[in-house]
Amino acid sequence: MGINLNPFTWWTGASWGTILYGLRGMSRVGEDAVGNTYWQGGSDTAGRPRRYVIYVGANDASRVPAEWFGWLHHQHDQVPDDRALPPVRAWQKPAVPNMTGTALAYRPAGALEKGGRRAAATGDYEAWDPEA
Repeated sequence: MGINLNPFTWWTGASWGTILYGLRGMSRVGEDAVGNTYWQGGSDTAGRPRRYVIYVGANDASRVPAEWFGWLHHQHDQVPDDRALPPVRAWQKPAVPNMTGTALAYRPAGALEKGGRRAAATGDYEAWDPEA
């Protein structure tokens, strides 16, 4: 079903039309560690160059690394590469894609997916009274 669905959908990745016709006149500027490719070409209404990302796999903006996010949104003009990256600090964690809608999504205690049972109230809540 994947090969039949690809020509017509955008949510499962770039469609054939995007690759064949949408990137015409664009120049490929780089690729990130995940495999997403970045393109530039044309100009927007403010005269700045348009910048695009073609995702590998599902289209999910949370899979764009921070350095490429800054380039895509014109925060800096230098194309990211290994030499330009700041050092990773000990407290930094690797980026994680958005897990909403998957089995790995965060579900707090009391969520229906975890049984729907919440801890009893502790009595530290006091309702607002307009007369007080």
